[in-house]
Amino acid sequence: MRKYERVYATVDLDALHFNMESMKGNIADGTRMMAVIKTNAYGHGAVKLAEELENLDYLYGFATATFEEAMELRSNGITKPILVLGYTFPETYAGMIENEIRPAVFRLDQAEEFSKKAVELGKKVYFHLAVDTAMSRIGVRPDDSSLETVEKIAALPNVEMEGVFTHFSKADMIGRENTLGQIKKFSNYIEKLKERKIEFKIHHCSNSAGIIDYREANMDMVRAGITLYGLWPSNEVRRDIIDLKPLLALKSHIVYIKYIEPGEAVSYGGTYTAEERRRVATIPVGYGDGYPRSLSNKGYVLIRGKKAPILGRVCMDQFMVDITDIEGAAEGDEVTLIGRDGDEEISMEILGDLSGRFNYELSCDLGRRIPRIYIKDGKAVDVRDEFRDVVKIQ
Repeated sequence: MRKYERVYATVDLDALHFNMESMKGNIADGTRMMAVIKTNAYGHGAVKLAEELENLDYLYGFATATFEEAMELRSNGITKPILVLGYTFPETYAGMIENEIRPAVFRLDQAEEFSKKAVELGKKVYFHLAVDTAMSRIGVRPDDSSLETVEKIAALPNVEMEGVFTHFSKADMIGRENTLGQIKKFSNYIEKLKERKIEFKIHHCSNSAGIIDYREANMDMVRAGITLYGLWPSNEVRRDIIDLKPLLALKSHIVYIKYIEPGEAVSYGGTYTAEERRRVATIPVGYGDGYPRSLSNKGYVLIRGKKAPILGRVCMDQFMVDITDIEGAAEGDEVTLIGRDGDEEISMEILGDLSGRFNYELSCDLGRRIPRIYIKDGKAVDVRDEFRDVVKIQ
């Protein structure tokens, strides 16, 4: 396997299974799970993670945000059901039906077009009805105003009302009133639909925070998102109910070391000026890789198990750190941007606090220039490198 020195991410597949089992242990027997792997599995690599999870018997399938993400899975051999959680556009309807990709449905005109296309293709389309109980995003209103619309959707030819779902807006916050209110709205609406002979095989509303804190919301299925990756939904979610292990570590190497003298500045704008002689290392990573520019002058990396503060602004492809107090630091040394080195650790939650962003965003923003190396039983078992076919290393 090629040695990646500029930057690489490791993704721990054993941690992935640990997190799935940890969540499974906190849901009711018979409740299935859906793995939310939109945005390239929150930056971890959707295809590889789907391949790893595909054969779990308690996994219903996968969720993406777009048709294109779903088709990437199908074109790589993923066969389990895939639900597109977001809006789907008319030009995708035929492809979704042919590949049995489930749309989130909430408009009659949308449902009619899907039905028409399904009839033309001689196939069935599997709807998951989106219900808006708090987000004001997409979904039918859970009141009498939408019942006739849903009746019309359910009566369309070549349509199966497979699922119905909603999404929690505050399950990751202290205080249960809002989420319990959403559960009640959702449950009451399902009962109103039942009275009209509209029933579903799968009812789902719990996201990652719901899996942790709201067992009463398990229903037929739960959707595991951020917790799948060993990251916490927020600082307000309880951490004594399940255990999680982060999947991803981000590494680089020192490429250059120099001394700067008092009065010399570092990086664009000269936002850092040395007050005394400092030893400075250059790291060949930047915001072009998704590493936050907002860490300028306040973030740090780990080198030889010690913190090395960022000096000046993070550039698109490089940034500088202070290694004056790290004895023996040398060009070629490994640099930990995310992960553990000795007794020190930089988590995505820590980086989120330092950068003014949050762990979801940091994870999703890790770019295509970063190869992902997949680890199992402590060994590299696969690598996904978007430049592999165009770069030949002698």
